[in-house]
Amino acid sequence: MKRINFSRLSTEQPNPRSRGLDKMTSRQIVRLMNREDTRVLQAINRAVNPIARGADLIAACFQKGGRLILVGAGTSGRLAVMEAAECPPTFNSDQVMALMAGGKRAVFKSQEGAEDSESKARKAVRQAVRSGDVVLGIAASGVTPYVRSALQEARRCGARTLLLTCNAKTTLPSAQLRIALNVGPEVLTGSTRLKSGTACKMVLNMLTTAAMVQSGKVYDHWMVDLQPKSRKLVARGMRLIQQLGRVSEKQAGKLFQQARGRVKPAILMARKNIYYTQALKQLSEAKGVLRKAITNGIKT
Repeated sequence: MKRINFSRLSTEQPNPRSRGLDKMTSRQIVRLMNREDTRVLQAINRAVNPIARGADLIAACFQKGGRLILVGAGTSGRLAVMEAAECPPTFNSDQVMALMAGGKRAVFKSQEGAEDSESKARKAVRQAVRSGDVVLGIAASGVTPYVRSALQEARRCGARTLLLTCNAKTTLPSAQLRIALNVGPEVLTGSTRLKSGTACKMVLNMLTTAAMVQSGKVYDHWMVDLQPKSRKLVARGMRLIQQLGRVSEKQAGKLFQQARGRVKPAILMARKNIYYTQALKQLSEAKGVLRKAITNGIKT
């Protein structure tokens, strides 16, 4: 491994606008941080094209039965875990998973040294990644050894690789697509849980949401593939059946039960007046795309 000059990393540079931070009032600090956060939106706007390419790559992977594996350490690892945890209830999908340096314990308690373990990264990837998957490494600094080794091993496993970083000058190899977000130095020097963390979280939202939309997990702007496992989500699912299925509240409840709590087939049952098994068959023929299943067989 080539020796890293950490002092030269963009994520380690002092921010001239936050000089005298320890003498500021809370109001001054909050206003400063708010101004600095506007740079996150600007950085993401400059990276729209690679973000969109990444989303298309992930969508193609999903449509072939592959998975998105998010890899990170520290804040980046926790963002990976958060994103993977949110996808099942939102999209009823188990195609997103996370590998974090230090394992489950590091989610709740910092284990900073774990980011230097290249052998554990390679082992984790060999156990989790299959050919056809997409592995997305998240490294704000762009030099994290755990992420670098994970990406290298992922390519050996036949996976496509992406890198999400806040260091535009990173020399991290192996990623086939790089998304670099130039958010500038942090208000608190080196604390990449701030602007860098915010930027990476926003891009992860974009990548997974766009890929899931392209994969038929959404109808219009509704999450029709949600998992209604709480009272709030059950109520939301019932409203979707009623509104999109164009039926009464009472009928929506019946369809919800007949569809075994699955919102998407219940909507199709309502729109086309068909049984649950027929709805499943038509959705399968439409590759899970509700809009296509609704319009199939309808003369326009």
